[in-house]
Amino acid sequence: MKVVAFNGSPRLDGNTSILIEKVLKELKNEGIKTEHVHVAREKMRGCTACYKCFETKDNKCVILGDILNSFIEKMVESDGIILGSPTYFTDVTTEMKALIDRAGFVAKANGDILKRKIGAAVVSFRRAGSIHTFDTLNHFFSINQMITVNSSYWNVGMGLKKGEVNNDSEGLHTMEVLGQNMAWVLNKLK
Repeated sequence: MKVVAFNGSPRLDGNTSILIEKVLKELKNEGIKTEHVHVAREKMRGCTACYKCFETKDNKCVILGDILNSFIEKMVESDGIILGSPTYFTDVTTEMKALIDRAGFVAKANGDILKRKIGAAVVSFRRAGSIHTFDTLNHFFSINQMITVNSSYWNVGMGLKKGEVNNDSEGLHTMEVLGQNMAWVLNKLK
């Protein structure tokens, strides 16, 4: 089994990454392979609503020259998908939004290729907006008929400066429980 985590933060070692790594550690403890992908370090544009993916039906976006199609491949090959984003003006980063829109369109155009995969959202925030960001990520799972895993609280952690989320003991615990719950569901479905 494998879980791929897509990190929408431009900070490679920032708060979102720290939270995702807490989840991945629990999955690794259960023998589940993991991969942590940094989306925001890649140049990727948003969906153009060309609908070509509905014509080609090849599990790919027709916009070439960026990394999106390799991200879709990683999603298809994985049993679970984690989407993580910091909160930017009460929503996901632009790179995460591009990933959600384009991968979601391709998935729908190709017979719901993400259907019944396990999904979990991870959000870092400073003061507010985290629940809207959490909802945005979870809507991707819902529209793609995925099974969403939750934790003991909303999957959010608070911190502004790099590493500050390490002071949010409740947020860190929430991520540990999320990883444990995700592993449990994956093992049950195995």
